[in-house]
Amino acid sequence: METKKIVVVKKKTMLEGLLVRHSTASQARFYITAAGHSYDSYEEAHNVYKGGLKETLSHIPKNMRSQVVDKEDLANFQFGGNDLVVVVGDPGLFINVAKYVGDQPVISVNPDEKRFDDVLATCKVAGFPKVLRMTLEGDAKMEGLTMAEAILDDGQSMRALNDLFVGRRTHVSARYTVEYGGEREEHSTSGIVVSTGTGSTGWLVSFKTWAEKVSGAPYPYDVPFGRDQARLLFNVREPFPSKVTGTGIVHGVVTKNSPLIIKSNMPEEGVIFGDGIEKDYLQFTSGRTATVRPSERSVYLVRDG
Repeated sequence: METKKIVVVKKKTMLEGLLVRHSTASQARFYITAAGHSYDSYEEAHNVYKGGLKETLSHIPKNMRSQVVDKEDLANFQFGGNDLVVVVGDPGLFINVAKYVGDQPVISVNPDEKRFDDVLATCKVAGFPKVLRMTLEGDAKMEGLTMAEAILDDGQSMRALNDLFVGRRTHVSARYTVEYGGEREEHSTSGIVVSTGTGSTGWLVSFKTWAEKVSGAPYPYDVPFGRDQARLLFNVREPFPSKVTGTGIVHGVVTKNSPLIIKSNMPEEGVIFGDGIEKDYLQFTSGRTATVRPSERSVYLVRDG
């Protein structure tokens, strides 16, 4: 792929968030110290992140087109097919970006190794020049990360790198009909979580732990599993048995040829969202049907070496 533009994605620091809320640094400092926290730690984290971002940007060739995009603008930003995406931040920022990119390679830079995990990082700031050069020359290694996708019967879709959630926006029970493995069942639950291999080290671990403690038997699937595996695992949260709702379909493996079909029976507040981003959702109210399976599109994370 010939790179025509480098798009750098950044995020606001916690200090910047405080300044938006409290208008001035003195007011923010008063608020934080009054609550018994250290304002200096906010400043330190802010300075480290900004320094890492500045250094990363300094290594982008001057003769190449480039653009800086803030996390808050991702939903309205269109990545080009020949863009190289550079994410500067924590694993959460990379996960946020993943649902919006296509086949573009993504370099994930960790600007603060003291505070950010490396689980989804390509490199630290010091290693960025080498990784960037290898990527532009076509010599970089890529890791394809499987994504989950829910497609509604009207064509709308939602992708997620970690997990998809299907249920109600509130704590009221979600009502739906689920079809899986040739079986069909009415449900009244706290929703369904569908996890990828990338997400299998997070929310899915809690499901496994809970299931084993309650049943006393081993969880029937390997957790965690590979980030590149073209399969998903779904788990039903707190299924309630009644005269019309069952608890037979509670977990399972989802593949391209064995999808999970969910029909909403929720007159209002039914939603599907990905990776914990509740404000970016699909309406999933009565009459809507969602088909959940591994996405045809993966996220291509550039690897260092």
